Amino acid sequence: MRVWCGVLIVTLAASSAAAQEPARVALGDLLAEALAANPEIAAAEAKAAAAGERPAQARSLPDPMVSVGYQSSGNPLPGAGLGSVPNANIGVMFSQSLPYPGKRALASVVATRDADAAQAGIDAVRLSVAARVKEAYYRLAYTYAASDVLTRNQQLLDTLLKVSEAQYAAGRAAQQDVIKAQTELSVIALRLQTLAGERATRESDLDALLDRAPGAPIGRPRDLEFAALDLAADAIPALVDAHAPALARDARLVERSAAAVDAARLAFKPDFGVTGGYAFMGSMPAMYELRFEVAVPLRRERRAAAVAEQLHNVDEARREAGAERQTLIARANAAYQAASTSSTLARLYRDTVLPQARLAYESSLASYQTGGVDFLSVLNSFGTVLEYEMTCAGELASFHVAVSRLEEATGATVAQ
Repeated sequence: MRVWCGVLIVTLAASSAAAQEPARVALGDLLAEALAANPEIAAAEAKAAAAGERPAQARSLPDPMVSVGYQSSGNPLPGAGLGSVPNANIGVMFSQSLPYPGKRALASVVATRDADAAQAGIDAVRLSVAARVKEAYYRLAYTYAASDVLTRNQQLLDTLLKVSEAQYAAGRAAQQDVIKAQTELSVIALRLQTLAGERATRESDLDALLDRAPGAPIGRPRDLEFAALDLAADAIPALVDAHAPALARDARLVERSAAAVDAARLAFKPDFGVTGGYAFMGSMPAMYELRFEVAVPLRRERRAAAVAEQLHNVDEARREAGAERQTLIARANAAYQAASTSSTLARLYRDTVLPQARLAYESSLASYQTGGVDFLSVLNSFGTVLEYEMTCAGELASFHVAVSRLEEATGATVAQ
């Protein structure tokens, strides 16, 4: 059931309101557009696609080498002495480097884990973009809800101003009553201008997230509703572990670092090479060559330092993953507390505080009409109701913003 925080209703011209109110826009539509068009997501997808091309490169053999040359005797021209001098020939050579078995496979594993981390990074970017769209949407919704509250009360205050002017004209009220009412009307007008500026800011935020042209119309969000926070505080760590894409990315980076250690240790093993050749000797028999080469890994200090470096990288990756987990849990806990507090306050204002404030206002208004209280008491009661309505709308918006941050930190839907 849709719940309004505002309760002071003033009849407005329906046709005028319909003409001025922008079209409604659903959060789901904006989220779908953002996920399809946001440039941050597109960049993350391009990064992951690029990383996905590296494993094939890492597991491939080095390019072979082909060389063509000659040896001459008597003069430097090709073919000089060919067929008469044993050293003179024209030949072709082929060579292929062969890394030690397992090196290319481990290099491919390292590249694959990088690609997996980049793929998990896409989910993290999508989650971040979705959370920012939600926050901007809910804050935009607040500007409309607060403006509705102010507009309704502006109309009511204008009526009170007319009453005070009539009382003053009849000599039953002081001039300060009229001035105070006029001042409160001016304050409401200023607050409406402030909300208009905030609305433009939120619309600009959404335009950027949706990759729209600056100033493109967004529409009016649907009215804020109360929702149930379907989560217990002690379940947050498990939720983060199970769903947070940042942790999945960090886990792939830890695996990548571990594979890099194995690759560094395998560097102690020798690489090989095969060379073959054919030499044309003219009228003499052709010559053939086949050579097997071994790259002897003598620089063991350098390789030991490389292994130590990769071990430090593993420790760094694990500690960063642990720090990321603690940060996400702390952010989720903070958002959970903020959402719980705002939900409690909004319901308290709606169900208890506002009804009491309205009764106080109605009582003061009735007493004023019979001369029981002065106009300042009526105005104070009116201002109290107005502020409570604004606070109720603000707490409801804060609840939804906190939930969006909670969902970003945990990677799961937590409110219904």
